Amino acid sequence: MQLFYTPTLTPEATSFTFDREESKHIIKVLRKKEGDSIHVTNGLGNLFETVITIASDSKCTVSIQKVHTATPNKTHLHLAVAPTKMNERYEWFLEKATEIGISEITPILCDNSERTVVKVDRMEKILVSAMKQSNQYFLPKLNEPIRFQKFTNQAYSGQKFIAHCEETNKKSLKEALVKNQNVLVLIGPEGDFSVKEIEMALSNNFIPVTLGTTRLRTETAAVVACHSVVFNNE
Repeated sequence: MQLFYTPTLTPEATSFTFDREESKHIIKVLRKKEGDSIHVTNGLGNLFETVITIASDSKCTVSIQKVHTATPNKTHLHLAVAPTKMNERYEWFLEKATEIGISEITPILCDNSERTVVKVDRMEKILVSAMKQSNQYFLPKLNEPIRFQKFTNQAYSGQKFIAHCEETNKKSLKEALVKNQNVLVLIGPEGDFSVKEIEMALSNNFIPVTLGTTRLRTETAAVVACHSVVFNNE
């Protein structure tokens, strides 16, 4: 099933017109015509079954036939991940985490971060593309970048973990997870969290965890954490 994304679409709508760029893609590239079916999501859990009524490459209009509503995951999974030095590595994480089933993502700026400029618009496009490719109807929430201290001082209802590489007492994330509870995991930059940041997180009731016996790249650690939480709640 090929899936299209329109964030403004509501379950009450009876018809919809795609913008010029999407209309051109549907009619010129995909060669869709009047009477063809198209599946659309608004990223909020709704799937719209539609039929093309106007097949113009500047104005493709569809009639909404049915609306399906997906059930959200019982566990809200929030990963706060430091930007990687290479953009494409972070984009790989965004893509894979979306496919696996992440709920929310926050880029956190840390003491050892080598990258502090984050292109949120570009990241949003990666998330949309991954959502459509994996036939999902919930678009993960992407937050603006935030400093580590400010982020960890915020209130959170659920389990809170920090995955770091320091040789201290740590639990396995798999063992620490409680089923059907919201989860927040902090993943640090290539140089790991600073000792000061780890202490700050612990003082804010984050539980220190390990993701395995090997040292993982930032993006790999984030994907491993994402899969662990989703798998634990299946």
